[in-house]
Amino acid sequence: MQISDLGIWLINLPRDTGRRTAMERQLAALGLDWRLFEGVDGRAQRDVLLRAADEAAFQRNMGSTLLPGHLGCYASHLAVWEKFIASDREIALILEDDVVFHDDFLEALSTALAGRDHWDVVRFNAIRAKLPVTQGMLGRYRLNAYVGPFTGNAAYLIKRDVAARLLPGLRPQTRALDHELNRFFLHDYRQYGLEPFASHPDDGNVSSITGVGFGDVRKFPWYRRLPHYGLKAANYLRRFFYLLRKGALPGSRAPLPLHKDGL
Repeated sequence: MQISDLGIWLINLPRDTGRRTAMERQLAALGLDWRLFEGVDGRAQRDVLLRAADEAAFQRNMGSTLLPGHLGCYASHLAVWEKFIASDREIALILEDDVVFHDDFLEALSTALAGRDHWDVVRFNAIRAKLPVTQGMLGRYRLNAYVGPFTGNAAYLIKRDVAARLLPGLRPQTRALDHELNRFFLHDYRQYGLEPFASHPDDGNVSSITGVGFGDVRKFPWYRRLPHYGLKAANYLRRFFYLLRKGALPGSRAPLPLHKDGL
């Protein structure tokens, strides 16, 4: 599979013109053929989006209030998946509008496609990527699973059949999307990172989800966060035992087979 075979979608809110311009410039330099997806505005559509969310469960699971930005981000990615599923593309590259591509991004992208038998979702950056377990080497990159939190959805590949299988189980919203997807032990799929990461997110400390310097985030007092802490601890164990059961522990640096047509 070549990069030209990908479906590429960029999620961007119409009001974020500066971000869209910056992404257009980067994507043009990479020579990628992409489509703009108008992101779901959580503030404008809050009442509608709440009908597809369990606010009490979100507060219990996340230990904080459910922000309009959380609603919009979650709905945007799921809506992009629906577009992707309805397309003729087998793999999609989903991008948020705050990605900074490194010089090796195209190399990493081609390498991931060549190793597509070894993953279901693969990310090219992360906000947190804790306790990596290397599944093997794809070229010069490590294909990592994570026992700890693996969050951030700014740049990732996903297969169409995987998106179609996961989508029904992602409603109603009970967490931030990256936290939900980190429950791979429940959804039963291979979510990995390709390291060293070939991009990074940079929102300039102004997030459409959490505000300026996370100023919109309202965490509950510690005693109301106890269910959240308990869930976090339990998820470490669930991820560990899932990976153990799947034979993904311990890590390996052995080369993984690549498709000959992938590069």
